[in-house]
Amino acid sequence: MQPAFRPTGGALGAALLFVSLSAQAADAQKNAAETTLNSVTVVGNWLENPNAAKVLEHPGARTIVDRETFVESGATNVRDVLRRIPGVQVQDSNGTGGSDISLNVGVRGLTSRLSPRSTIMMDGIPLAVAPYGQPQLSMAPLALGNLQDVDVVRGAGSVRYGPQNVGGIINFVSRAIPQTFAAEASVESDIYSHGGSVKTTPSVFVGGTNEQGLGGALLYSGTYGNGYRESNDHVNIDDLMLKGAYRISSTDQITAGFHYYEALAGMPGGLTAAEYAANPFQSTRPFDNFSGRRTDFNLKYSHADADRKWEVLTYYTDSFRGSNIQSRPASNGTVTLNGAPRNYHTFAIEPRYAQVFRSESISHEVGVGYRFLREASEEQATRTASYLPGSTFDAANAPMKLTSGSVGGTTANAVYIDDTIDIGNWTITPGLRYEFIRSYATALTPGKPDVRSDVSANEPLPSLSVMYHVNDKWNVFANAGVSFGPMQYFQIVQSTNNLQPEKAKTYELGTHVEGLNGWAGELTLFNIDFSQELQLNNGEWTNLGATTHRGVEAGLRYDFSKIAPTLAGLSAYATYTYTSATFNQGNFAGRDLPFYSRHVGTVGMRYERNRWSFNVDAFAQSKQRSPGDPSTSTVYQTAESANGALGDIPGYMLTNIRAGYDIGKHAKVAFGIKNLFDRRYFTRSNDQNFGKYVGMPRTFHVQATLSY
Repeated sequence: MQPAFRPTGGALGAALLFVSLSAQAADAQKNAAETTLNSVTVVGNWLENPNAAKVLEHPGARTIVDRETFVESGATNVRDVLRRIPGVQVQDSNGTGGSDISLNVGVRGLTSRLSPRSTIMMDGIPLAVAPYGQPQLSMAPLALGNLQDVDVVRGAGSVRYGPQNVGGIINFVSRAIPQTFAAEASVESDIYSHGGSVKTTPSVFVGGTNEQGLGGALLYSGTYGNGYRESNDHVNIDDLMLKGAYRISSTDQITAGFHYYEALAGMPGGLTAAEYAANPFQSTRPFDNFSGRRTDFNLKYSHADADRKWEVLTYYTDSFRGSNIQSRPASNGTVTLNGAPRNYHTFAIEPRYAQVFRSESISHEVGVGYRFLREASEEQATRTASYLPGSTFDAANAPMKLTSGSVGGTTANAVYIDDTIDIGNWTITPGLRYEFIRSYATALTPGKPDVRSDVSANEPLPSLSVMYHVNDKWNVFANAGVSFGPMQYFQIVQSTNNLQPEKAKTYELGTHVEGLNGWAGELTLFNIDFSQELQLNNGEWTNLGATTHRGVEAGLRYDFSKIAPTLAGLSAYATYTYTSATFNQGNFAGRDLPFYSRHVGTVGMRYERNRWSFNVDAFAQSKQRSPGDPSTSTVYQTAESANGALGDIPGYMLTNIRAGYDIGKHAKVAFGIKNLFDRRYFTRSNDQNFGKYVGMPRTFHVQATLSY
């Protein structure tokens, strides 16, 4: 049995540092107790306009990465940005999520395969094709070039946002409509040392607002080119957004948006142990690819004054995602090309209202909200006739035969109420969300009768958070909440393996510091208890039973100009996460869950002088496990299997460097190297496209930006 929780030296060091800050706190400018209740203004939707002040006032673990930070890090996709955030672990593209279109992110040891455990949104609108019935992000319809901020809330969000939020909330914030005319064009390219392939990301932004309060913006970002694996890695991604806003008065505004995303990318596929040893960059899968399209519209009316805020948001999404994956050879050596075309539609309306009530010694911000959401799905499985690899059979253009499918739908109603109570230095927020969910899925098998299955859930999800304001730059918080994951369409039609909805209890204890004598940071202890957790193994969902996720997250930033003026422009940051995520029952009881690292850390420095900026960043993670399926095996496998799917995954460390130069007021250029020391690393997959996947080799990165 592994210990339930064991602080490491890094975690203890971070804790001691935060304790030492208490001595400095006495010199802070003013205590929060001196702030009069009359100055309290309503917050309303706390995901809007994220900034450092909102992080400081949030009673839970929360990190925001702004555009300047991820541009200077040389990030070309959201995976690179999310790796900087404590508690967040990102898998490189692998398995059936093995394209540049997918997103594989896990929080606090939760499964990262296609990001099913977090509520992931852009501008408050879910990115999943079907938030209730198909939350996986095999298609993540967003491009980094269109984003302004990445906001990650690891806890204390279950009341206002759901349903899949045991892994917190990730909100990608698109670039805002500027108050005056602005335009920008940029291009970034990754040039891989292995094979010399190039992947390019162009972006365009133009927008502004006139004197009458009418504004608009056009945002475009794409990705084109080849990756570092041989064959199958051709990427073509286009992401277009149109945004409009009209300020009716000083307190009222209407906003609208249109978003179109289209993508096609190859999937090089997994390699066996022998294939990887011969050439880790090869591909044995000439036809595997993934494609997707999404169109969505949104409209919002909002009112905001000192005492109240209310808004009504409505949105509609129309999504298609499809894949072609070659099967593993049969005993006679033949294979088939298997397709998975799927269509989804989602409509939702979300009104919410918040108002502040004040008295002499106490203030309340009462928030209420409601969401009606309806979604529909149509999923198919198709395949070609059998063929021998390398034969004259044209698998890419061969007709596909329908083998199975399903249609499904969900009608969900969710209501919430919370009350933010300010008493002196204390803020206490009790809340309750109630989910009413009705879903169905009908299995369609050619030649057999249709089989319909209906499920429903009425789930109360309470939460409570408490925060103490040490001063206006430092607070301490604790929270507890219940999160719920409803049955997905594929799980509904799968009648075996005792599948049930997931439910988890989450607890946090932590602190935030912002701008205290040059320091900023966070420290959080967390605990997640699953009553039962579902996992996909070899195309089948299984019930792992109870699991526990515990750990500590720490992040620090320091501005060296506080030491001496000669150090102006020099800053440093570091993050560290320790996670223990284990099976509580079954054949693997007490052992680590698959595909997460117990130790993850980052460290970096930035120096700016005159027109130059320099960045050095490093990322490291400890080993991961791929032990097999506890429902079918009693052996927790650590040695590598011949097919490359199972066995331990060694840890690794990557170092990146970058230098940027401002040519003038309107032009910037930069050059960098990712994986500076060409560290060879890999991950595995145990789904249908199983095997070993090599990581990114040394990569040269260039950026150029023109702005007006």
